[in-house]
Amino acid sequence: MKSDALRGHLEGLLLATLDGAKLHGYAIIEALQHRSGGALDLPTGTVYPALRRLEAAGLVASEWGTVGGRQRRTYHLTDRGGLALAAERAEWRRFAATIEGVLCAPERTPEAVLG
Repeated sequence: MKSDALRGHLEGLLLATLDGAKLHGYAIIEALQHRSGGALDLPTGTVYPALRRLEAAGLVASEWGTVGGRQRRTYHLTDRGGLALAAERAEWRRFAATIEGVLCAPERTPEAVLG
């Protein structure tokens, strides 16, 4: 998948991945890969700064804990993050419907469009 296609959607994807889950950074990356059928293979250098931005904005919270015998920072949605995710999902549905309306519309000749 083109990285340009993700521009503006990364934070929403991270919020959706954390919906109902407490995950450490690498588990978030794995979940994105799994849920996207392997299409999203994001480097840690992309994911961790985005997680820090989300945390600074109060949309996710983190804490240190032991996962698999190792100390790891786990992330989860805050109430504010849940609201942001709901808004992101609604916006995505509007955007996708708009694009689909254009890309999937029956082909028309310019004469038919102009009347």
